[in-house]
Amino acid sequence: MKAMILAAGKGERLRPLTLHTPKPLVRAAGTPLIEFHVRALAAAGFTELVINHAWLGQQIEDYLGDGSRFGVSIAYSAEGEPLETGGGIYKALPLLGAAPFVVVNGDIWTDFDFAALRRPLAGLAHLVLVDNPAHHQGGDFRLEAGRVSDVVGGADALTYSGISVLHPHLFADCQPGAFKLAPLLRAAMAEGQVSGEHFPGRWVDVGTHERLAEVERLLQVAG
Repeated sequence: MKAMILAAGKGERLRPLTLHTPKPLVRAAGTPLIEFHVRALAAAGFTELVINHAWLGQQIEDYLGDGSRFGVSIAYSAEGEPLETGGGIYKALPLLGAAPFVVVNGDIWTDFDFAALRRPLAGLAHLVLVDNPAHHQGGDFRLEAGRVSDVVGGADALTYSGISVLHPHLFADCQPGAFKLAPLLRAAMAEGQVSGEHFPGRWVDVGTHERLAEVERLLQVAG
């Protein structure tokens, strides 16, 4: 099973850090955010990684190289212009192959064990959901009996962690260009094709300076 790290975001809210550094290379406790993912995926047995990039993306390639020093092989999907999550994954499909693959947002930090995702996929997608953070209290999706559905009528919801397993068939009707992933997931949910799990561990969406500081605090506690 291959894994893709989404690393094309510009990180507007992390300026001035991201004026000259791509968001995935912003450091927490001295380590670039994307390196935490690369090392965690390698430890979980993933040896073939795909990374997309756009803003200052060459810096990501220069830093990670071919992945050999982390025990993995890295292929890159360079985007001339940002393609959003769905479009970025679609462009990288030739590198990902015909089997289900793991997707990880490059701008999160977590102690999730990716080895848990190395199992057969039933359906078109499997989502890892987390408790709603303070900045997203409404959540994204509902999880019931291992199935994920869209939120209806104020029902209790959880937040999508940015970690998933996707089947290439999820993108069967897509065309090249920029598009979001969420509509594809919601269409698959309506067909009962999306499973999920709740992860109660440590997870931070590193979108602001305050949340970057939170990651550093968690790393200090763990250390």
